[in-house]
Amino acid sequence: MRRQKCLFLMTLMAATASGMGPAPSQSAASIPNLSGVWAHTSITGYEPLASGPTSLRNLSRRGITSDNRQLVGDYHNPILKPEAAEIVRKHGEMSLAGVGYPTPRNQCWPGGIPFVFTTTAIQVLQQPSEITFLYYEDHEIRHVRMNQPHPKTVTPSWYGDSVGHFEGDTLVIDTVGIKVGPYAMLDWYGTPHTPALHVVERYRLLDYERAKEGLERDAKENFQVQLDTIDPNYRGKHLQLEFTVEDEGVFTTPWSATMTYRPQVTEWEESICAENPHKFGTETDVAIPTAAKPDF
Repeated sequence: MRRQKCLFLMTLMAATASGMGPAPSQSAASIPNLSGVWAHTSITGYEPLASGPTSLRNLSRRGITSDNRQLVGDYHNPILKPEAAEIVRKHGEMSLAGVGYPTPRNQCWPGGIPFVFTTTAIQVLQQPSEITFLYYEDHEIRHVRMNQPHPKTVTPSWYGDSVGHFEGDTLVIDTVGIKVGPYAMLDWYGTPHTPALHVVERYRLLDYERAKEGLERDAKENFQVQLDTIDPNYRGKHLQLEFTVEDEGVFTTPWSATMTYRPQVTEWEESICAENPHKFGTETDVAIPTAAKPDF
């Protein structure tokens, strides 16, 4: 049995054992079920909003969409402080020169929040006391405690301390304490972050007519891939994530973007990063995470 299926069964067993209900302010019957496998069939970025402070676009284009072969983030975006804009500009210059730069994805490191949102599929396992997210690339797993506060002292970790609750039909997740690793970045364009990073996510099930606007923004900005994992004629419920990022060390203002998901119709398969860490002289070999002893 594949590892993801084992994790799914373990999570279901934990859900049965917990027996914890939702916050008293909302009945269980009114809470939507977000569980399932959801596909986001594009790379490499988020869905920038039509107006207001939003995520970086790729200045390198392939027709009307982002050219995933050249990652040149828009360092003119006013959300960036000068130091951060310069970091993004330098990453873009490297990409234009044909030089790959290390990212959490190509170095097989945990992506962190919100970088991990750029994965092409997620699996949501919803329990009353906890929601677990499985991200398609490289076995990345995240746990969200429900109806609980952050601890007074948060120990930084790859995915931070995430607590969630429902506001009507919307799952709201608040995350702080995201660890700054050796390849830490918020997107594929090298945008940095500091320990002050704060991310708020809002997940909703939308009818197709309401989700279509997000799908169109995605198709306009990002290169479409893995279209065989979805039904192009599907007109049922979609899952949309709207997230807001704050980091006073990097950004001039909070900014927001979306990710709009469709149900995945194919099997959830393993996608392992570290099968071959060698670059054969074109770049430095992948710095696969290692440890002399467990950190837990």
